[in-house]
Amino acid sequence: MPSLPSSSCLVSVLPEMSEELTELYRRGTPANTLRAWERDLVYIRAWKQLTFGTDMTWPEEERVALRFLLDHSTALHDPAHPAQGVALALIGLGLRRSLACPAPATLDRRIASWRSFHRMRNLASPFDAPAVSAARSKARRAADRPRKPKSAKPVTREVLETLLATCDYTARGIRDRAMLMLAFASGGRRRSEVTALDIEDVGADDYKTKGVIWLRLLETKTTTRALAPRLPLKGRAANALLDWLKVRPAGPGPLFRPVSTADRVLARRLAPDALRVILRHRLTQAGLPVDYASPHGLRAGFLTQAALDGVPLAAAMKLSLHSSAVQAQRYYADVEVEMNPATELLG
Repeated sequence: MPSLPSSSCLVSVLPEMSEELTELYRRGTPANTLRAWERDLVYIRAWKQLTFGTDMTWPEEERVALRFLLDHSTALHDPAHPAQGVALALIGLGLRRSLACPAPATLDRRIASWRSFHRMRNLASPFDAPAVSAARSKARRAADRPRKPKSAKPVTREVLETLLATCDYTARGIRDRAMLMLAFASGGRRRSEVTALDIEDVGADDYKTKGVIWLRLLETKTTTRALAPRLPLKGRAANALLDWLKVRPAGPGPLFRPVSTADRVLARRLAPDALRVILRHRLTQAGLPVDYASPHGLRAGFLTQAALDGVPLAAAMKLSLHSSAVQAQRYYADVEVEMNPATELLG
């Protein structure tokens, strides 16, 4: 198989404008989306080279889109299946995990990326063709499966208190306590949002008079820099963050930083996945399985706890920044069903 092409150029227009437009798309797209696009582009190119022996074309042919859809809408364990060899090669390249049917969400994301690549070139996507679109609808229904939560369990207040009890007063303990409490109390922040915070995003001017620290989120999954939300942090969470600011070296830059084995705060930014590592460490310290919850459990836990405490959904969404009430309502629905008095009709 030939080497995979570079994904540096996503725009195909007049040569004198391609570089500028590529840079414009990069600056105007969230970093997480860019990383997903690059991974999907590598995967799609490898799949087409292995399947058809050619590189991607623009616009792509409908038969290629339909073949991609069919090959990713069924399990490929049968050696007689013509797509098994390609799947095994993708597994060998580290681009596919198994011969099982990919999750519908994974296929949806890759198709969405492919469509985006066409839009960048002002071209029609083959996935919008009637035959391909209809096949996609049937494939989604055929591969439908129960929704799998992003975290095994929600990190509710009780679980969070257990984790916080493992945080001592070393620099690492103070940082971990501040990160966990900030992630939960500010609305269930995503791990990338927590590690992306800079000291300039923290406003403590109102703390002495109102007991409030303001957090500015420059970019989230559902907002942009132009509409950067400001979220309040109060009570113990605000105090924990102030404790960290006393330990963190003064100066601009990342709010949360790595701590060395000698308990010295380093200058660089934490990795985007740092909250997962910290959470797993605290779960282990608390005597819980490392897979008890993921960072998304803090987000799920915030909404679950809000439901348990009777907080109106709209109020919780003001902090969680969910763009869809339907998505946020799922956490409330589980609590409401459990507490429904109709479940006790037989005593």
